[in-house]
Amino acid sequence: MKFHHLILFVPLLVSGCALVRPVSDVAAGAGGGVLASQLSHGNPGITAAGAAGGVLLSEGANYLAGKTADDAYETGYEKGRSDAVKQQYWILVHQQQQRNAAVENISLYAIPVPEQTVDGVILNPTTKYLRIEN
Repeated sequence: MKFHHLILFVPLLVSGCALVRPVSDVAAGAGGGVLASQLSHGNPGITAAGAAGGVLLSEGANYLAGKTADDAYETGYEKGRSDAVKQQYWILVHQQQQRNAAVENISLYAIPVPEQTVDGVILNPTTKYLRIEN
């Protein structure tokens, strides 16, 4: 086999991550075997090692692609969580602004509560406020 036949395998080696995993392993193994066979002038041991190296290279590429996808998923998940928290924060801020705008129609009536004993516990005198909306 001539060296120019290797050019036929280069697209398979480069696109190994885009193909289904077994197909990319076979393509990378075949490409590695052909390359090793050409460089070693047909030595079967080196050809087998080249094929195994091609499969290992393909598996490494598949691992990196999977790890990249997992990292992207985790980053997106964390971004979604932080966006949800920010959205909840702004909802609460908006609700408080609306509540503060309605304060003009509200008055508080002070009710003094004297010292008292409840179930043997002495409660200190305090003031409670009754909210009255006009």
